[in-house]
Amino acid sequence: MPDKEWQDKVKGILKAELKRRNVSYKQLADRLEALGVHESERNINNKISRGGFTAVFFVQSLIAIGATKVDLSD
Repeated sequence: MPDKEWQDKVKGILKAELKRRNVSYKQLADRLEALGVHESERNINNKISRGGFTAVFFVQSLIAIGATKVDLSD
């Protein structure tokens, strides 16, 4: 699978987890801030739109929204 497809998959996973929990990018920014991670709503939007974010950001985001399990199936 080309990198673009991997980026789209990871982006879709994070967006689905945010939607499942009804968490906006602004709320994610606030929750990340509470963990000591400084990301603006705009920066989060840009990262997720690109799909090119680090594994660290991915895990920080999942922890911030309370995700303990992630479904990787399509």
